[in-house]
Amino acid sequence: MPETLPLTRPDDWHLHFRDGGMLQGTVPATARVFRRAIVMPNTVPPVVNAGHAAAYRTRILDAVPAGVDFEPLMVIYLTDATTARDIAEAAASGIVFGAKLYPAGATTNSDSGVRDPAGIMHLYEALEKHDLPLLLHAEVTEAEIDVFDREKVFIDRYLNDIRARFPALRIVFEHVTTLEGVQFVRDAGELTAASVTPQHLMMNRNDLLVGGVHTHNYCLPVLKRRDHQQVIQQAVLSGHPRFFLGTDSAPHARHRKEAACGCAGCYSAPAALELYATFFEECNALDKLEAFASHFGPDFYRLPRNSDTVTLVRESWQVPDSQEMDGQPVVPWQAGRTLHWKVR
Repeated sequence: MPETLPLTRPDDWHLHFRDGGMLQGTVPATARVFRRAIVMPNTVPPVVNAGHAAAYRTRILDAVPAGVDFEPLMVIYLTDATTARDIAEAAASGIVFGAKLYPAGATTNSDSGVRDPAGIMHLYEALEKHDLPLLLHAEVTEAEIDVFDREKVFIDRYLNDIRARFPALRIVFEHVTTLEGVQFVRDAGELTAASVTPQHLMMNRNDLLVGGVHTHNYCLPVLKRRDHQQVIQQAVLSGHPRFFLGTDSAPHARHRKEAACGCAGCYSAPAALELYATFFEECNALDKLEAFASHFGPDFYRLPRNSDTVTLVRESWQVPDSQEMDGQPVVPWQAGRTLHWKVR
């Protein structure tokens, strides 16, 4: 087994920094390893246009440690009030790299999201025209739809039609969780890709529910059955170039995560690359890690691959039990677990 593993410096293609005081903790945790990150816009208030994105970007850059080279790739949040002009201005800004569709109520801070994904065809048309990728939280939200079926229903109800009507639109199926989602990406052609989280590679719904509810494994979209997990794993391990790293790292203060609300999100940033390396090694596929983490994402986003490197070394260490952010403890995902790879 190798003792060191050099990699082209990776990027994180789906990430939540939050805002305000939390940035002093979340930004350094990501920038220590990743050169770039697609930054989700579901802050409070949301990032709905290029001006908001520029201001948020400045706040993020102010939190980057001195001497660290890191670039936030901004995203705007689609609402029912978004206009084609908002999209044109975002695309022309040079700092916005996608537009995020949250169905209203689908996840954290999504109340301002789109009520009817079929009712914003003019926005998909504008995104296609300006070559700005559509980033999808691909779930329906109706209470009567089983939570484990919401991704499949979104594909059947909306996504097949969007893909067919806008053939030149780049689409990222964020945090794919189902065999139907994987199959959609495989079948939809070169302009459709998916980000894959460490939790959906390494866990299934047993890890959430067996022996009690494990709140720190709760995320949205929720973990699915083992057979769905296996299909995601197979897509990644096959080296398919349209499945790439996106942590969906999403911090919540401990008292909110361990409360009755059960806030959704796994804060994986403190150990993200090491967790992916653990998965690939357990599957005897460390040779596939670099392309997944460092090549496929920039290729799809039409950005250059990074020229610098990071090195993983074989070293045992424990994921911290807690990290203080904005005066509150935040529990990292897999807190207390001993890992055997560490970024030098």
